[in-house]
Amino acid sequence: MSERIRIEIESRTRYHIMWLAGVRHVALDQHCLRGFGQPDRPRVDVRRRHQSLELPQENPPLAWYLCALPTPWNWSQNAHLTFEGAEGEQWEGPALVPGLHVRLENARPITGWGEHNIPASEPRRNSVRFRTCRNYQFAWWLRAHRDAPDAPPEYVPPKRPDEGEQMALM
Repeated sequence: MSERIRIEIESRTRYHIMWLAGVRHVALDQHCLRGFGQPDRPRVDVRRRHQSLELPQENPPLAWYLCALPTPWNWSQNAHLTFEGAEGEQWEGPALVPGLHVRLENARPITGWGEHNIPASEPRRNSVRFRTCRNYQFAWWLRAHRDAPDAPPEYVPPKRPDEGEQMALM
């Protein structure tokens, strides 16, 4: 029997948005959280300095994505961490920036994704909102490396920040 993934999050700076998504699909015509179709959404509390979550063992997603936007908002200080289940492994470090420290148990970070994962032939690559969106970059990585399927047609993207909308560089 596999062990549950445990994630411990320590906010060393203030964030006004924080979310965790278990990604199963991609919507490559969207950016930010919308690009992940209908993800699993364990509850994280942006107001808590320390929090610990155990993620469901059953029917695991392709990957997990942790995102946090600082107060005051500064695109270069957005925190991002992608990870996947890996029984017996542990990892500890920053979620791209020093302000969000994470400890993973039974999981490992996914690295090596970025703007280079967006195909040169993809027209949205020319849009700053898509090209610079780390969620969109990772969605393309998932398509290429995990054969992520398209989001179901009944997908309705969130419209408000408290429903998971992430800001993008403009």
